[in-house]
Amino acid sequence: MAHTREPYVKPVPILSLRPTQMTVGMREVREKRKRWREHDEKKQADLLGKHMIPVVYGPDSRYYVIDHHHMARALHEEGVKDILVTVIGDLTMVERDVFWGVMDNKRWAYPYDAKGERRHFKDIPKSIKDLKDDPFRSLAGELRRMGGFAKDTTPFSEFLWADFLRRHIPRKTVENNFAKALEKGLALGRSKDAVYLPGWCGPASDD
Repeated sequence: MAHTREPYVKPVPILSLRPTQMTVGMREVREKRKRWREHDEKKQADLLGKHMIPVVYGPDSRYYVIDHHHMARALHEEGVKDILVTVIGDLTMVERDVFWGVMDNKRWAYPYDAKGERRHFKDIPKSIKDLKDDPFRSLAGELRRMGGFAKDTTPFSEFLWADFLRRHIPRKTVENNFAKALEKGLALGRSKDAVYLPGWCGPASDD
């Protein structure tokens, strides 16, 4: 069943939004904050009117963010209090104790921690401000921007890439020498080892 994206015209407090994942790449959040500060107030207001956060309306009358966690976190840290949302699913009729199972089945939740390990749904933070840093998520995001892989509609595709990179590059390298980690990531991303990942842009087959 298709869901019509309808904006909820009344601004929603960012801190009332519930995350559906456990981590963000804080390096990516800092980049979004930097770009936000480069705009004047008029441009910022225009962006807030155009960039709405996609959410699912839950059984507890809360809005659950299913994309743009980085943007929401960046705006919060920049002092933005409210944002418009786009409701892409209504699960208010779902019983509370099965809600997360439905979210997981629809691929609207990603309960994996900063080590790439699956956790219980109750461990998902209750607020955007409590999302933990996963440096490999930042690496995956930068890898995509550098052309290491193509943007893909697969849910949480950049987390899949983050987990792939996590298995091949030491965390200390990502934290202490991001440029070196990115260089290695670009090589890994084009290898046959990554062929199963969404948006893979490896060399064309010789067949």
